[in-house]
Amino acid sequence: MIYGKYKDARNAAWQCLIDYNVTSMPVSVLDIAKSAGIRVIKNSMVKWLLPSESGISIVISNKWFIVYDDSNSRQRCRFTVAHELGHIFLGHELKKRGNLTQTIRDSESFAEQEANIFASRLLAPACVIWALGLKTANEISSVCDISHSAAEFRAERMETLYKRNKFLSAPLERKVYSNFGSFIKEIKENNLRL
Repeated sequence: MIYGKYKDARNAAWQCLIDYNVTSMPVSVLDIAKSAGIRVIKNSMVKWLLPSESGISIVISNKWFIVYDDSNSRQRCRFTVAHELGHIFLGHELKKRGNLTQTIRDSESFAEQEANIFASRLLAPACVIWALGLKTANEISSVCDISHSAAEFRAERMETLYKRNKFLSAPLERKVYSNFGSFIKEIKENNLRL
């Protein structure tokens, strides 16, 4: 992926954490959606998803909705909702599907990659993982409440970031770190593992 696009998605996730005053983990994607006026709906209630879809973000009468496949694991559902928030907050292009207007779906598109980056950085911000000294996929999965496979990807990325050791170099990242300060302190002082 082009670094500028990666950076935009990462920064959007940081800005989302700041704008919605997220201060602890696991990050509540439902609280973010509710605060943003986005309605989150289980697919079992509406049956709007195609068999190949885990979730969609759609607009009906200028109101955003996220529909997710609630037959998936809790962690997968959380990631799906975060991914769909990424499509919305990153302003991805819309298309018509029957009576619905939804974000464009193409598994190889930059939009899908950006939404995945947004979701992983929203649910597992690097500066918080670093501050807590989390290294393994199991640790990341447990604290961030993401699937083991998503945590494996995050742990691989964190390994690179640990080698670079350039945490807190961006103003937005410093603000995210500051917002999580009490949470980080409590975990460290009590030597807790969530």
